[in-house]
Amino acid sequence: MKRRYILASFAALLSGAASIGVLRKHVEKPKSTQHPADFAEVPNFSIGKNRQKFRVVTSWPKDFPGLADIPKRIRQSVYELTQGRIDMEIYAAGELVGALECFDAVSTGAADMYHSAEYYWHGKSVDFNFFTGMPMGFTATEHTSWIEHGGGQKLWDNLSAEFNIKALGSGNTGHQMGGWFKREINSLDDMRGLKMRMPGLGGEVLRRIGTAAVQLPGSEIYQALQSGTIDGTEWVGPWNDYAFGFYREAPYYYGPGFHEPSAELTLGINLRVWQSLSSTDQALFQTVARAVGRVTSAQYTHENARAL
Repeated sequence: MKRRYILASFAALLSGAASIGVLRKHVEKPKSTQHPADFAEVPNFSIGKNRQKFRVVTSWPKDFPGLADIPKRIRQSVYELTQGRIDMEIYAAGELVGALECFDAVSTGAADMYHSAEYYWHGKSVDFNFFTGMPMGFTATEHTSWIEHGGGQKLWDNLSAEFNIKALGSGNTGHQMGGWFKREINSLDDMRGLKMRMPGLGGEVLRRIGTAAVQLPGSEIYQALQSGTIDGTEWVGPWNDYAFGFYREAPYYYGPGFHEPSAELTLGINLRVWQSLSSTDQALFQTVARAVGRVTSAQYTHENARAL
């Protein structure tokens, strides 16, 4: 594969070391390792009158690699384990509600569940940031430890219940990259006056150093770069960033990022829906969310390395 420039500190993304790499040009697109059987049609089980079907809204573009796969995996696992008694109809961003409107839809009962990232709800409560990722905060493994064994889930339950939601972690995309820029960045001074897409508390850090932080759903980022509405963006990491083609508009790529050493994703369930489930079905959703989370973290580690 031809490269015009050198990518420094290749291992930094995976190790979390505080070094910087600059990617100037991609030529060859990595092939996906996803197998067609990963999302086979759910089987036709013989089901009775107690069948339940839930509407799931997401913040992800339709069929987007990785992110859009997670709710599909949850749906398939739940459907098969209940032999068709519980099914989930999944809506991509914009199909039923906007990418950043999922929370309100589930909170009010207009939808039953969402799959998204909690820091998008920063305007509801700054505390939601803790359940996606914090600047200079937990790694993915540390975040899981806190949720499972350090009291994190109880705090999350208390916060989400204020908005009529039960939240379950269901996938972590790992340490995020620092972002794509239209011009070279060598110091904090170079960040002042830029318009950059970055949500959550990472965006607040940028504001305090003089950057105009913008919150945009993934589907709107490329056009914003292309039109000059923003000068730079972070999204997820090499795998998802490459899929959107940001390098075509912003050739300078830096990483790893300070803002999200971990990025946990969430299955949010309307609290009345959650309470209507039997204890067995509640345990089923919890178990499936954990299992899908493990597969997702492994997939992102693998695909990010290949895409980088």
